[in-house]
Amino acid sequence: MYSLARIVDHLASEPVRVWACLRLPLVALMVLRVYAADVVHWLPVVYGVVLGAYAAAALVWLVMVLRKPVPPWAAWVSTSIDVLAVLALCVASGGATAALLPLFFLLPISVAFQDRPRLTAALGIITAVGYLVAWVVYSMRDDAVEMTRVVYIQFAFLLWLAAATSALCFVLTRRSNRVMALMEMRRQLVSESARAEERQNRELAEHLHDEPLQTLLAARLVLDEVRERVPDPGLDIVHTALQETAAGMRSTVTALHPQVLAQLGLTEAIRELVRQYDSRGDFIVEAELDEVGPADSQALLYRTARELLNNIAKHAAATVVRVTLFRQGDRIVLEIADDGAGFDPAIVTQRVAEGHIGLASLLVRVEATGGEMHISSQPGAGTQVTVTL
Repeated sequence: MYSLARIVDHLASEPVRVWACLRLPLVALMVLRVYAADVVHWLPVVYGVVLGAYAAAALVWLVMVLRKPVPPWAAWVSTSIDVLAVLALCVASGGATAALLPLFFLLPISVAFQDRPRLTAALGIITAVGYLVAWVVYSMRDDAVEMTRVVYIQFAFLLWLAAATSALCFVLTRRSNRVMALMEMRRQLVSESARAEERQNRELAEHLHDEPLQTLLAARLVLDEVRERVPDPGLDIVHTALQETAAGMRSTVTALHPQVLAQLGLTEAIRELVRQYDSRGDFIVEAELDEVGPADSQALLYRTARELLNNIAKHAAATVVRVTLFRQGDRIVLEIADDGAGFDPAIVTQRVAEGHIGLASLLVRVEATGGEMHISSQPGAGTQVTVTL
């Protein structure tokens, strides 16, 4: 599962990866097309070297973009190499220029989905001009070849293709920008909603602590004095009820806004949370908690840890749970893994439709703060959740 920033990076790099995958079959088709046409190459050695180098570069590039992040300049570089390689092949092939004609119509299409209208227009125009230059060179080398009207008509078709692909790219770019604007608006709304909920919970916790809870504790003190003077089993029952109510209210206040989080910080708050779940005996908790210092997102990280541990206690049937907290540069990483039943992460959306919004709600909140939440799980193999904020 991805954050908004990662989705943006993925959308930007996806066209480069797609075209890298399509380039190798295109090179194979070039080989079949030219040699099936049975033409005599002008510079056969140069043609073979250029085609071999182009194929090798295409393979290396494919491996690079699939294994590593795609840099911003990747689209420009790969497209430029395509144009230069095709133009060099056409010039070196001589009589094979006509056989390579389909390539001139395919190159503008190759970048039409990159959300770069200017790049698409520039490539389309360069491709059309390159086609014309290839025929000029061919006609100058061979007096038997004339620049026929068909060449100029095909040149006009290539210019039209440049305009059409640029218009298509422009439309796709506008739609993509609208989608990204809606995603950013959603992120801001969720973020503001989370902050408002946090303020409301803190105010409610302070109200419960300062008024109802204090009233209960005062009533219990008065009842203790009465019990000392007048022993009565009925008063013992009332005293027990007051104690249970006060304990329940303390638990509610802590759940709304844990004081240990406000006073001692995130690390100690999660350490106390780990003690609570470890003392229940449902599973063994192994914790490795580094001191991460203050963080704007500590309330969300604490709630995430509590929600995940609660889910494990309810559904995982785990025996061992590992909780890890550490700082990685300017980001804080929380990892919670269990050896329980596991599940298919793809059902998170389905569970939301069924009314179970806990995990999906955490995912949305983490994304809204610019963080990432990755769920690795499969049935019978446990679950690992990594949250980075």
